Amino acid sequence: MIKGNVNIDAKICKGCELCIIACPQDALALSSHFNDKGYRYVELIYNVCTGCTNCALVCPEAAITVYRQAKPAKKEKVSTE
Repeated sequence: MIKGNVNIDAKICKGCELCIIACPQDALALSSHFNDKGYRYVELIYNVCTGCTNCALVCPEAAITVYRQAKPAKKEKVSTE
């Protein structure tokens, strides 16, 4: 399975929750803390990100960056002949 990592810029996040709705893995939630502008920001709560980028695509503030981990190389089948 492909894994990803989400980086959320809490300073510019306005907590609109669009990314939470868009995440098929339910990995995002609103923080109980507030940023400097007084908004509750979104944070990654479960490390189940697949790198689908749905959250970043719907973010109106462009506060989310998604990083995908490289696919593991397939092992070549070794013949025993």
